[in-house]
Amino acid sequence: MNRFLALAGVGSRRKNDELILSGVVKVNGKIVRELGVKVDPFSDRVTVQGQIVALQRKVHYLLLNKPKDCITTVSDERGRVTVMDYVKMRDRIYPVGRLDRNTTGVLLLTNDGELANALIHPKHEIERIYRVKLERGIADEHFSRLKRGVRLEDGMAKPHQVGIIPGTKRTQIYISLIEGRNREVRRMVEALGYEVDALERVSFAGLTTQGLARGRWRSLTRQEVRHLKEKAGLEAERYAISPK
Repeated sequence: MNRFLALAGVGSRRKNDELILSGVVKVNGKIVRELGVKVDPFSDRVTVQGQIVALQRKVHYLLLNKPKDCITTVSDERGRVTVMDYVKMRDRIYPVGRLDRNTTGVLLLTNDGELANALIHPKHEIERIYRVKLERGIADEHFSRLKRGVRLEDGMAKPHQVGIIPGTKRTQIYISLIEGRNREVRRMVEALGYEVDALERVSFAGLTTQGLARGRWRSLTRQEVRHLKEKAGLEAERYAISPK
C-alpha cells in the first residue's frame, strides 16, 4: 500500500505509513490501518481523506533543459510562465525538486512519485553539478573558503566538489552538491561577496542536457531510468516507460 501511494504521488513511504495508521486510507470503501496491505493498482478503489488515488498505467520520465524566467511549479496563480508551459502532456507529471526562476539546465519531471521522493531525499546523496558565472573572477582566498564550506543562516553549506573552469579568467566555476537546500549555490556565492550573472545545472545524478536545446525536453531511455532507480535505491521498474 505505501508503495502504491508513493507511486501515485501522495508522499514518501514513511509519510504514507503514517496516513495508513491514522485511518484516512480506504480500500474499496473500508478503512485500512494495517501496514503491508497489498492492493491491485488497477482494480482496487483507494481513497485518502476521501479523495480517490489513482495510478496511471503509463509512467513518464522526462528531462527538460529549463530556460530562464520560468518557475518550477505545475501551475501559478499569478499567471507566470511555468516549466509546464514547455512540457505539454495529457498525463499529469510534476517536477523533481526545484530550480530557481532564472536558473537553467537539467530538470527532471515524472509521475513516478516513489522515484521523485527518493531522488530528492538527502540520504541518497544524489549529485547535482552547477556552472556558475560570476560578475568578476573569484579570488584564491574566497575559492579556498568555498571549498571548506560557507556558513549560511541555516547552517554550514559545504560543496561536494568545486573547481574553476579553464579559460574563463576565474569568472566561471562549477559547484557539486549532494543536498538540495533552497537557493544554496546562489547564497554561498553571495555570502563571499560575489554576484551571480548566470547559473546552470549541468548535471543531475549524471544526466545532462547534451544535445538538447534550451526549452526543449525528451523522454529518458530505459537505461537512464534504471540508472536513476539504482541511484535512489529502488527496485527495477514494474510499469511501462513512455515512449522509449
